[in-house]
Amino acid sequence: MSKQIKLLVSSLEPSANLHLEPILEKLEDCEIFGIFDEKFGKPYLPSSAFSIMGFLDVVPKIQKAKRAIKELVKLSFGVDKVLLIDSPAFNLPLAKAIKKRNPTVEIIYYILPQVWAWKEKRVSKVQKYCDVLASVLPFELDFYSKARYVGHPLLDEIKAFKDEYKQSGVISYLPGSRKGEIKKLMPIFRELVKKIDKKAFLVIPPFFSDKQIDEIYGDIDEFEVIRDAKEAFLKSEFAFVCSGTATLEAALIGTPFVLAYKAKKLDYMIAKRFVKLKYAGLANILLDFSGKKALHVELLQDAVTVQNLYNEYINMDKKIFFEDSLQIRKILKNGALNNMLDIIRK
Repeated sequence: MSKQIKLLVSSLEPSANLHLEPILEKLEDCEIFGIFDEKFGKPYLPSSAFSIMGFLDVVPKIQKAKRAIKELVKLSFGVDKVLLIDSPAFNLPLAKAIKKRNPTVEIIYYILPQVWAWKEKRVSKVQKYCDVLASVLPFELDFYSKARYVGHPLLDEIKAFKDEYKQSGVISYLPGSRKGEIKKLMPIFRELVKKIDKKAFLVIPPFFSDKQIDEIYGDIDEFEVIRDAKEAFLKSEFAFVCSGTATLEAALIGTPFVLAYKAKKLDYMIAKRFVKLKYAGLANILLDFSGKKALHVELLQDAVTVQNLYNEYINMDKKIFFEDSLQIRKILKNGALNNMLDIIRK
């Protein structure tokens, strides 16, 4: 009989909770505390309490975050291990506070801060305050000397991959998972779907209620709603995808796509000044660090127009895209689940 594990979790983002779910499913005797999606149990605070979009949206959440950190530090005294997932703006101060008050508890950081994009000084903080650094991107080992590559969770979560490119008569539209992203892309997608005479899937994250869909998305009569991005990609011959995890999902599954992203102008200006990357999409970033050419086109800000998106759809050689996309699976090698279970149970 396995020993019960008490785990303090800090999982603020929807994507973090998606990666947390398979871990909790396999940890048969585990009690969790902290911040996470309410479907996993009763958190101190639900992840939705920290939903933000952009640099300027952080400010109102600062006091709430400070109070939460104090409470999580107290909770750390009653657990076996601490699991932090992504969200460095919150999780790094949390790790520091826990280590200061409770230095013996093991802190695991899963999905590390993206220091290869910006804020490289975070490396020393992560390595000082965290005991296990679980990287999901192979090239991160060039930045974190203490990290180990555990694999990528998407290779566990994606159950089927395409073995060839086929036309299916279906196009998927993914305007993102945050209100600001969705409201900027939906008017463009509504016009685009009229130009492309094919069945249109609108991928809506599962955490949005019907009421939220009406409020955020507007008129969606031209689309068939689908809640599972992976299912949508499998059934689609092409996709228009907002920047984020979904772009890597599409690349791994083998669905040709174009990345489309429109941020608030000030947020974009700040990001452009500080982020030191050639690309926005994770598949392109992975390939760039591997010395290979970009996989997909990225349309950002004013370049996101109906005509530009349509042109990319018409002109892309989708079979070549599919062949090139197979490189991504080779680079990532394996899923992260088994390694993460070993780390938590150890």
